[in-house]
Amino acid sequence: MILPGFLYPGPLEVVSALLLATALDIVYPYHSGVMLKIHPVHTSYFMALRLFRPYSSRLRGALIWLAVMASHLAIYSALLYFAYRLSPVAWVIVAAYITKASMSARLLLEEVSSAGRGLLEGDLNAARRAAQGLVRRDLSKEDPGHVASAAIESLAESLNDGLVSPLFWYALLGPLGALAQRLVNTMDGALGFKDPEHIRAGWLSAWADTIVNYIPARVTAALIVIASAPHRSSGRALRAWLRCGRLTESRNAGRPMSAMAGSLGVMLEKRGSYTLCGEFGRLPEGRDVAEAVRVAAISSALLVLAEVIVLLLI
Repeated sequence: MILPGFLYPGPLEVVSALLLATALDIVYPYHSGVMLKIHPVHTSYFMALRLFRPYSSRLRGALIWLAVMASHLAIYSALLYFAYRLSPVAWVIVAAYITKASMSARLLLEEVSSAGRGLLEGDLNAARRAAQGLVRRDLSKEDPGHVASAAIESLAESLNDGLVSPLFWYALLGPLGALAQRLVNTMDGALGFKDPEHIRAGWLSAWADTIVNYIPARVTAALIVIASAPHRSSGRALRAWLRCGRLTESRNAGRPMSAMAGSLGVMLEKRGSYTLCGEFGRLPEGRDVAEAVRVAAISSALLVLAEVIVLLLI
């Protein structure tokens, strides 16, 4: 596929923007004030909620999805185009911002680490509060094992949604590819529920998220398998992925989650929904959460390194 120059000017600019975006994510993981108000995840989420009406039709849901996607991609396409016409340096800066806004690695690792620290320090309420920010289900009465499980499940799934998948599409389509993935994922988070109020209006948001993340979810699982090599648990992670990856309702989430469960040698359980790798016979603890963060960090570094090499080669 040949893309217009302002979307994908050349390997040097694309790699430079990727590295700058990665550095920005490390040094500036949090958005607040004006930067939060203009963040595409923030604006797309609230635009979708404003347009949504409970029990809306499938057609209205599809139109909301198209309106949010088209408006945001048009704005950021224009920014990229004018930056491209200005200079290569300007393009790299704008592309880096768009890519940085489309990914989130450090914030994810820190939030999961907070849950792990709470468990290690014996402060279950602090662990619950930290993990609750990562999942939709109520953790207020969960035991330490299920709190740790929720944190690790979210880490594995969000590693795909917030890093691997946007960078996968970045490699194929440039900064707007990363942004499009993030918008799709945000629309799923806004409308893609299966309760009566959302199930019809959210159908396109849910299916688009499944399709866009299908390959990246399996790439994420593979990265977790490779990142488990230092502790000689790669084989266990691979077997867990192949054996348990289909056990979640989501076609994608179970892949990285089961690989992470195998890497740690623990079972992951969401009450009433699924139990992954129950043969390991124990729920995770605080030390397992810390180890999961380490595996995710190695996976992230491997992804960026591999992507830089591939982009320079092509």
